[in-house]
Amino acid sequence: MRHSLGLSLLSWGMGLLLLVGMPACRPAPPTAPAEPLVPTPPAALRHPAPTPVPAPQLPSAVPAEERQRFGVGVPIGPISDYAVEQLGIGWYLDWNVRREPPRPAGIAFWQMVRLSEKGYRPDASTILAAVRANPGSVWLIGNEPDVIWQDNVTPERYAGLYHELYQLIKSADPSAQVTIAGVSQPTPLRLRYLERVLAAYEGHFGAPMPVDLWNIHNFILREERDSWGVSIPPGFEEDAGILYEVDDHDRLDIFREQLIAFRRWMAERGQRDRPLVVSEYGVLMPAEYGFEPARVQAFMYGTFDLFLTLTDAELGYSADGNHLVQWWCWYSLADTMYPTGNLFDPVSRAPTALGLAWARYRPPASSD
Repeated sequence: MRHSLGLSLLSWGMGLLLLVGMPACRPAPPTAPAEPLVPTPPAALRHPAPTPVPAPQLPSAVPAEERQRFGVGVPIGPISDYAVEQLGIGWYLDWNVRREPPRPAGIAFWQMVRLSEKGYRPDASTILAAVRANPGSVWLIGNEPDVIWQDNVTPERYAGLYHELYQLIKSADPSAQVTIAGVSQPTPLRLRYLERVLAAYEGHFGAPMPVDLWNIHNFILREERDSWGVSIPPGFEEDAGILYEVDDHDRLDIFREQLIAFRRWMAERGQRDRPLVVSEYGVLMPAEYGFEPARVQAFMYGTFDLFLTLTDAELGYSADGNHLVQWWCWYSLADTMYPTGNLFDPVSRAPTALGLAWARYRPPASSD
């Protein structure tokens, strides 16, 4: 998710005030509708953001061979404004196409084309220039097309746009790695969205949809029309999916179950031999709802441990020791709309307490 729309308040249901903005990630289209990702806390509960702490002189404790898996989303950049070398990350994205992306400490940049029912952006010539300047890059085709205030694309339209962009990118760089857009969370409702994408692609183009690596987001948000959360995918008539509550937002058991469910879905469709990236996840809920720094750190460390150790001999990627996930991307490096997971302060560019915790993280022994 991401922001770029301004804040506003609207009344929802029984007088509930909801926060309107963009979720944790990328610049949204200027015409996108407002997005009530989380309920707005009452004014009496609001308090200033935590004060940034001094920068540490700590090398990352993550082994070099694992570092390439760790990524971050950068909604407020450029990334070179932050001392990301302290984090030991391997890659980042900023929901854009860039011909010359900053790459501090040699980290990788993952490109992203944004979609809508009308088409894609930027234009083909800009995409081709970036493809030729960055051979072998990963290209994400869209961002949360299943969310009405993100790319908001029906499954059938998505299939056509993906085909056009896949052919365009591969024609200029056969070594490029092209991946489907990440749905907001791999719930049964969102998996049905993907099933419609695959069916539409094969029905129209006469062949299975080519996906070099698979991609999801792994948030835990309510699926209910006209409510907070991620609502209902475009083109669907349901009024509700899974009705997660606010306190479910950082439940590691649900987080784990969703990863396994998606890998099972992949295997059932003959896609087990593809790697998987979780290209966006984190904590969007504010501290006022109980998501204080210690709780967020515990969730972050728990997900890192899970990614590094979760394997399955029947579902995992065999080329990677049967690990279920190969790369992941925390939301975010620094944001003003959803600051709970900030690793750096977006104004001072100093690391936050969570950023220091990231730098001190030590993988479990079983991942060595």
